Amino acid sequence: MATKIPVTVITGFLGSGKTSLIRHLLQNNQRRRIAVLVNEFGELGIDGELLKSCQICPEDGEGDTNIFELTNGCLCCTVQEEFYPMMQELIKRRDSIDCILIETSGLALPKPLVKAFRWQEIRNAATVDAVITVVDCAAVAAGTFASDPEAIAAQRQADDSLEHETPLQELFEDQLACADLVVLNKIDLVDAETKARVEELIKQELPRVVKIVESNGSQLDASILLGFQAAVEDNLESRPSHHDTEEDHNHDEEITSTNLILDRTFDPEKLQQQLEKLAQQQEIYRIKGFVAVPNKSMRLVMQGVGTRFDKFYDRPWKPEEARQTRLVFIGRDLKSSEIESQLVAL
Repeated sequence: MATKIPVTVITGFLGSGKTSLIRHLLQNNQRRRIAVLVNEFGELGIDGELLKSCQICPEDGEGDTNIFELTNGCLCCTVQEEFYPMMQELIKRRDSIDCILIETSGLALPKPLVKAFRWQEIRNAATVDAVITVVDCAAVAAGTFASDPEAIAAQRQADDSLEHETPLQELFEDQLACADLVVLNKIDLVDAETKARVEELIKQELPRVVKIVESNGSQLDASILLGFQAAVEDNLESRPSHHDTEEDHNHDEEITSTNLILDRTFDPEKLQQQLEKLAQQQEIYRIKGFVAVPNKSMRLVMQGVGTRFDKFYDRPWKPEEARQTRLVFIGRDLKSSEIESQLVAL
């Protein structure tokens, strides 16, 4: 029997930097043959396209790509329908793969996915090398994805009927609880005191000793992220979750995504200003996509977490490619018509 394929599960909340981390790994693969499974929340495969533009993976039509996209829902909810068939295909190619990276959607629980590696058909061929949880340091500092433990304790003492934290807070805790490594990302956006406070908050959520590494823009060496040999599927009992006693689990049904495709160009600065306004008007957690810019031969990538945005040009537009602006919005109770009308009016 050939050696099992090591699989690294990369989890973390919306916009934490998972795709950037994988893209950096692909560009600095140290001759590893890496396959990537991308699970997105939403119908447009933005993250998959970003990875294919890493200039390492073959472009469509130029050979077999190692980037596989699952866009039909949250992977922790569709393991049997979506994940299993794809893993079977990858296992058939095991002689040409050194390792597999799985990027879960920002709303996914890692533990149900890891449990799938106990299935005999997968267990004989692959093992979970590690679960890596990426945390947006600036977002946590702003209280977006983690609440103040002291405030929670005070609220509970004042109200006996208060249940657990919000579903997003539970998700944040579950992603940390399953981690073999925590990447504290975007540390350049906070000062030293704030960074130390966020790190202490993370340590309080970890059920065991887990190393925390700091990162700016997900720029980490492969030697830090790969080769744990943790066989995570064999020690899930040490990774407690809020959903361990449930037959099934439900996501917050008010969290949805909406996609916008416009056959037009935008001035990047004006578009960003409008997106920032939208993020203030609605509860939008994540904005990501590609923008067509006037008189530019390159495709602009625009990404936002709350009202914080970054953008960069990733590759030239292909000759046969429609120069469209394609954006995905993820948030709570989104008003799609208002989003579209405000952008069309620019």
